[in-house]
Amino acid sequence: MSVCLLWLGLSALWQAADIHAAVTIDQVMLTVLPASNVESGTEVIFRCEASVSQSLSQSLTYSFRLLQDDQVVYAENISASVMEHSLSSVRVSNSGHYKCSVHIYDKHKMSNDLSLSVTGLQIPTLKVKSDIVSEGEDIIATCSASEEIGSLVFYFYENDLEVKRVKSNSNSVKSILTTQKVTEIYLRCAYIVIMHSNAGFSNKSNMVKVIVRDLDAITPQISISPKGNVVEGDRVQITCMVKYPSDLELYLTKNITILHKSHTTFTKSLVVRAEDSGDYVCKAEKGSVQKKAVYMLHVAELFSKPILRMSPEEVFEGDRFNLTCSSNVTSSVKIGKADIKYVLLKDGGRIKEDAEYEDTASPATNGKYYCMAMAKEVNKTSSPHDVKAKVPVSAPVICAVDEVIVGKPFRVSCEAESGTLPINYTLLKTHVPVAHRTVVTAADRAIFNVTSISFPEDINTFTCRAYNRGSSFSRTSEPLASPVIVPVSRPVLETKEDTISEGSDLTLICRVQQGTYPITFTWYHNRVILRPSIKEVRSSEGRHVIKAIKREQRGNYYCEASNYASETKESDPAKIDVSLALWKQAVIGLLCILLLVAIVIVLTFFFKRVSHPRRRKQETELSVKPSRPKSGDPMRISLTLDIEDNTVLNGTPGVMGRNVWSGNASGSDSDDPPDEDSKLVQPQEVGLCRVPVTKSIEHHYSVQHTEVQVSTPGVLEQADGQAAVEYAQLNNSEQGPA
Repeated sequence: MSVCLLWLGLSALWQAADIHAAVTIDQVMLTVLPASNVESGTEVIFRCEASVSQSLSQSLTYSFRLLQDDQVVYAENISASVMEHSLSSVRVSNSGHYKCSVHIYDKHKMSNDLSLSVTGLQIPTLKVKSDIVSEGEDIIATCSASEEIGSLVFYFYENDLEVKRVKSNSNSVKSILTTQKVTEIYLRCAYIVIMHSNAGFSNKSNMVKVIVRDLDAITPQISISPKGNVVEGDRVQITCMVKYPSDLELYLTKNITILHKSHTTFTKSLVVRAEDSGDYVCKAEKGSVQKKAVYMLHVAELFSKPILRMSPEEVFEGDRFNLTCSSNVTSSVKIGKADIKYVLLKDGGRIKEDAEYEDTASPATNGKYYCMAMAKEVNKTSSPHDVKAKVPVSAPVICAVDEVIVGKPFRVSCEAESGTLPINYTLLKTHVPVAHRTVVTAADRAIFNVTSISFPEDINTFTCRAYNRGSSFSRTSEPLASPVIVPVSRPVLETKEDTISEGSDLTLICRVQQGTYPITFTWYHNRVILRPSIKEVRSSEGRHVIKAIKREQRGNYYCEASNYASETKESDPAKIDVSLALWKQAVIGLLCILLLVAIVIVLTFFFKRVSHPRRRKQETELSVKPSRPKSGDPMRISLTLDIEDNTVLNGTPGVMGRNVWSGNASGSDSDDPPDEDSKLVQPQEVGLCRVPVTKSIEHHYSVQHTEVQVSTPGVLEQADGQAAVEYAQLNNSEQGPA
């Protein structure tokens, strides 16, 4: 019972919770008052209203969010379904797209999109720290738009010309303006809102007048003593003076060199020389303002700058040379020529206190020489003079740059191992100049083009000559010695025989008359290369052996020869026939004989059948009765003659005759038994010479019946028995004399 009550209670609670959660947001509406397009400074009210449906009439908590360009600008949690947000004085930065969102429990809904456009920018205000400044002094100006919000860009104008722009994240900015003009200037400012640049520029601010005063009080003065003619060695005093030395810097300069610096008036003392002539400037500087005074000083020469000369101008190692230092007196009133002292120096060290110096040129004497002239505390140094002894040219070396091939152009170089540039080179052939070259830099080489040579020994006729101090000091090289390649002549292909038996070895010999070793020989069969090629190092011929040649290897053979001349030459082709092997010839001969015999047999049989289309078989029966027959005993003798032509393999005809006594002849008229005197005679071979027997028989007997039978064609095996000729022979006792 208690379990049931607990179950009913839980069900009721669950149903209550389910009913409490039955809430849905039907609509969220955002409106703006008084309008969506307003002027700057207008009060604007945003009103967000939510329409909600729920299962129970109970109080709900609404979470409102107001968003501008998807950024939350206001939020509020209230129990009312309407939220209002007021902007007392809108600005351009308040322009944008607005939305309102409502959250109730786990429900959420967004309102419609509403655009607010605010036009008009506040007029900025411009202030300066001081409206009276000195020349070069900075002007500190502040431009502000106190009611604007957001990021702004401020523009400053001087006499309506833009002089500066400053970006600021606030509605005010302070800037430093600098002017170099001594005059009255008028300043103004304006601004734009960065996020709403389409709103344009604001109106310009109020105008501020600034007066810029001249700083003549800091203008310096310069003086030099003594005045008048100043000669080298004189000491002069240069004074730079300013009346109001307040917060400034004072400089003494000549050209771009600062001679002295101070904050007050000063005097600079120095012994001058001719090169000290020029403009001396005294400059006062305060801030960015500068004032200056200039004095032109002219210093006359006491003596001229010394000049160092060398004789001769060019010197080779081993030659004598002389150095002389000289200077001219300009102010003869103060010094004489003897008052000038000289010192000769080399690479910064003194070598002689005199105006002249003599030595023998060598690598040790090479270096920079100069001299110094001195008088009345004035020292002048000459320009440096480089002394470098030239190296005489050494004997040049001539060599071939390319491979030397008879009949083809090549190049040769001529080069001296030592010698000061420039060096002149001359190519000679049989001591006659043929070409000239001048080498000026170390990277250059004297390269000569040679058309060709006709014979290998012509290579030794070339020499070259080099000189760098006149042709009388020239040096000549040794004759050109370089390997010469002779191109191969046209090869000749030789074979021992033009016809060779199958299975034999074929030797192909390729021979040239001339050509530099090594020579490469290559053989071809019907334009197909035969491997391998052979390179002969010490021979003018090459051999290629074809082992056990076959019939399909017959045809045209030729060879090619080449060497390092890179010129390949081809021989005339040689035709090689390959005959059958002897055993094959014997087999073929035997087969031919057998074939001929078979052909003869077939032809003989064929012609026989054509001439005798049918086998003829002739049977002749002869009935012979005695001239004196016995009464009541008639007797008939049947004589059958079979004649057959027989052909043997050798073609010799033969006639076989057989005599057989027949007891009863077929076709006999009488059925009487044979005569007892009659008997069967075994067949005997009868030649042609026995044919007259018939005559003998016919002489004594009369022929009663003759029958000729033709045997069936093709039955050859019975021919011997059936082809017998039966003769009726008389008993010796009954025969009469022939």
